[in-house]
Amino acid sequence: MPAATASSPWYKHRWPWFIIGALGCSVALTLTTVTIAVRNQDNLVNDNYYEAGKGINRSLDRELLAQTLKLRATVHLDELTGEVELHLSGDSQPDSLQLNLISPTQPQKDRNVALTHSGSEPGRYIGQLGDKVEGRRFVELLGSQNGQTWRMFEEEQVGHDVTLKLGDEPLQGAEHLDK
Repeated sequence: MPAATASSPWYKHRWPWFIIGALGCSVALTLTTVTIAVRNQDNLVNDNYYEAGKGINRSLDRELLAQTLKLRATVHLDELTGEVELHLSGDSQPDSLQLNLISPTQPQKDRNVALTHSGSEPGRYIGQLGDKVEGRRFVELLGSQNGQTWRMFEEEQVGHDVTLKLGDEPLQGAEHLDK
């Protein structure tokens, strides 16, 4: 194909097509970004930040109670059976516990497991997990002692056939307290 000359029509030149192509790509990418933003709403923003702040203080009270009771836990998730086995040591042995595996960004991946005390071994709790859970999770363990709820909360890399240890890290947000 011969090179375009100055007297040839505009559509036979390369630069107008390059400019039109760049503008077309930017319009397509903008429309794609707007579509993604509209379809996937951000659910991490809390409009009522004051209530959330008060909740943090209540949460710290529960975590301080767990620390006072010298609680430690190991959690094992069995890949084949989906069984959750938890060993709890410390000054609290409630009849049941609540284990929450919370995804930091995707609420549909959160899992809650009710754990019941095993009569055969002290400090051993058993529950059932419906499906496979893997990846980074906030692991929350809730129990009660003398009518007060305690809480152990840590960020862990969760996977099947991996043993998680709770209570082995310093309490976040309470560094100013000497315990």
